[in-house]
Amino acid sequence: MTHEPDHDTARRAPAILRAARQARALFPSLADYRRLRRTWKTDLVAGITVGVVALPLALGFGVSSGVSAEAGLITAVVAGLIAAVFGGSNVQVSGPTGAMVVVLLPIVATHGVTAIAAVSVLAGLIVVLAGALRLGRAVSFIPWPVIEGFTVGIAAIIFLQQVPLVTTPTQVEVGEHSSNAVVAAVQSLTAADWSYLPWSLGAAAIVAACTTLLPRLHRGIPGSLIGIIVVTLLSLAIANPLGVIGTLPNTLPAPSLPAVDAETFSALLLPALTVAALAAIESLLSARVAATLDDTGPYDADRELFGQGLASIGSGLFGGMPATGAIARTAVNVRSGGRTRLSSVVHALVLLAIVFIAAGPVGTIPLAALAGVLMVTATRMVQPARVVSLMRSTRADAITFVVTAVVTVSFDLVIAVLVGVVLLGVVAIRNLSSATHVEREPIHGLPQAGDERIAILRLDGPLIFASSERVFDTTMKIDGVTVVILRMSQLELIDASGAHVLTEIVQALERRGVTVLIKGVQEGHERLFRSVGVLASLRHHEHLFADMETAIAHARSHVGRGSASPG
Repeated sequence: MTHEPDHDTARRAPAILRAARQARALFPSLADYRRLRRTWKTDLVAGITVGVVALPLALGFGVSSGVSAEAGLITAVVAGLIAAVFGGSNVQVSGPTGAMVVVLLPIVATHGVTAIAAVSVLAGLIVVLAGALRLGRAVSFIPWPVIEGFTVGIAAIIFLQQVPLVTTPTQVEVGEHSSNAVVAAVQSLTAADWSYLPWSLGAAAIVAACTTLLPRLHRGIPGSLIGIIVVTLLSLAIANPLGVIGTLPNTLPAPSLPAVDAETFSALLLPALTVAALAAIESLLSARVAATLDDTGPYDADRELFGQGLASIGSGLFGGMPATGAIARTAVNVRSGGRTRLSSVVHALVLLAIVFIAAGPVGTIPLAALAGVLMVTATRMVQPARVVSLMRSTRADAITFVVTAVVTVSFDLVIAVLVGVVLLGVVAIRNLSSATHVEREPIHGLPQAGDERIAILRLDGPLIFASSERVFDTTMKIDGVTVVILRMSQLELIDASGAHVLTEIVQALERRGVTVLIKGVQEGHERLFRSVGVLASLRHHEHLFADMETAIAHARSHVGRGSASPG
């Protein structure tokens, strides 16, 4: 009696050890830096390069989100550093992204700027929980047409969000225009100051030209940053009406918990879930893409979620925004030679140095210059070759791509992903069900008298809820027979609905006086057949056969006796 607790402990020990190993896998280790001795020089160069590239994007996304350029910079520093250390990818670069901006703008319009820090913390907690629950591989269930439609929709929104920045010299207050990017762009154009447009469009065009053309001279040239510097110097030298970022703090704020009461918490929970879903999807997609760009080592999807969740929590505590893995910056990191987490850490430290050293000059950057950077970024997100290949693929995939893109622009990113997945799911189920066939087979060998009273029905393909009713109707059309042999050996897949319909088929035929024999139940289907009642519905337990010859012989014995009594 005294040894029972020891036995229980011994039985629990493997599970406890396994859980401890899984938990430990979510945290950093020295193995994360095992390549550092060989790659530290290229990691440093890549980190500095990405930091320079990330500066205008962090500022631009902060402004476009309706929060502030300061919040974008804080997010790039804090979240970028935390995700670099705790994330599941060796080369992922995290920070504010265009997709997140699209989600945050309506939240700011509804709940105010002060809600963003709280949303960041809440969303981070949700993503951390998703990582702890090992949900990282869920992104693999998102089909390619949905991802591409989602990306094109985001690109369109990012581009349209810059229209207010080039039509007015001041940052548009949240709530002044519609939260829908298309409507807001039209409203901005309607109320545009036409005397201001030549200045703003000229500034955006200079930045766009530098961003596009200079890297063609050498891929290491930070075209966007040079474009911003050129426009800023020109704006300082020439009298102009261009609006600028404004004063930025030269230090990070002290971390603090966002003030959230019960009412605010309940109001922000649904937006936080939306942000968390987007953060998880975009970060995992970015990490997966990074793993294919070069030999950067494997990535851990669950740890990536865990790290990105911590990054958003940290960003929110410092007054920043929710963060995700950034595909464009991650690609720059890899192509610049980044191979370990050091490059992502250096990127965050470069941005931190800019906060301490160059906050004043950064505040003089014209808003139209940032608009130019983001317009080019949005344009580059769309890859025409992929769009063309999708539109030339199956009709269902093309429709899904278009619908996802339209819903993304018109409504909501997460809704767009759900609509796209559901749409393709419906199509997939329809295609799957159309592969289900019920065919009457001839009896091979020498014919015998009464064989015309025996029907062999072969069930092919998957028998699932979407095809079960059609299978029932087809089978019930069989007439003029005494025995029906249901051949199951070609049945690829069956669910509970399909098994239930088989039960109904057997019962309906038996009520008509037709003896039902079942041949070739696969081992993987037998348990379901027993639990749903397919086998129990047979008139006799001997009406289940493993080979066709025996089943046919038994059927002939029924026909020969002229009765449907048990064999």
